[in-house]
Amino acid sequence: MSQTDTVRSRIARARTDVTPTSAALALGLALALGFALLFLQEPLAHDSLHNFRHAAGITCH
Repeated sequence: MSQTDTVRSRIARARTDVTPTSAALALGLALALGFALLFLQEPLAHDSLHNFRHAAGITCH
């Protein structure tokens, strides 16, 4: 007989499977992406990546 997978069981499983290091890395990644999206603004980030591609010798258009 299989038990239904509930939110409570998923949280309990995550508490045993996720290490503090991986949780901190995931949180850091989310914060870095949030910072980039909020403060860099899309045009500025796009232009800097575009210039980086050209500096690296990649033809993008």
